[in-house]
Amino acid sequence: MFTRKEVLERKTGEDGIGRYDFLKQLINEFATTKSFLESKKQTLANLSNFAYDPINFVFFKQLHILDLFLAQLSENSEDLINFSLAGLCNLASDPENKEYIISLNGVYLISQYLSHQNIEIKLNSLTTLYYILETQPHLVTQDILNESESFKSSDDPRLSNLGTVFLEKYKHEVSYSSQGV
Repeated sequence: MFTRKEVLERKTGEDGIGRYDFLKQLINEFATTKSFLESKKQTLANLSNFAYDPINFVFFKQLHILDLFLAQLSENSEDLINFSLAGLCNLASDPENKEYIISLNGVYLISQYLSHQNIEIKLNSLTTLYYILETQPHLVTQDILNESESFKSSDDPRLSNLGTVFLEKYKHEVSYSSQGV
């Protein structure tokens, strides 16, 4: 459920911790945790969940949480990768976030997970690309389309449907952009 700033302030109260400070504490916990992987997973999952609400977008920008999500795409943990992709997907509805992700080579970083064996990672990767590429569909590559095409024959209906929808929206982009070259 999306929240308005006034509702958050009323729920927080005078002595409560504000959303910005809470997210900042999560970032600190992620950076300084002693029980490395499990705590990092939990913290990143929490950050990913907070990314769904547009009221948090300004805090995510101020705290550079998009950078954190993108950095975790180079980790060896499937959970860290999956939570990061989910967080990026949640943030991709914001035009500034889309442009920022694109500017940091995010399309390439995210598209590398289309062929991952973990179906949740595949789903989060293609869904994130679907939203990010709305503003710059010319960035769709033949490799992304090929992976999307392979999703159509998946036994998992979520993957099959997502591959079909992605292709319906973006298939003409590669053909069109390569004709103009």
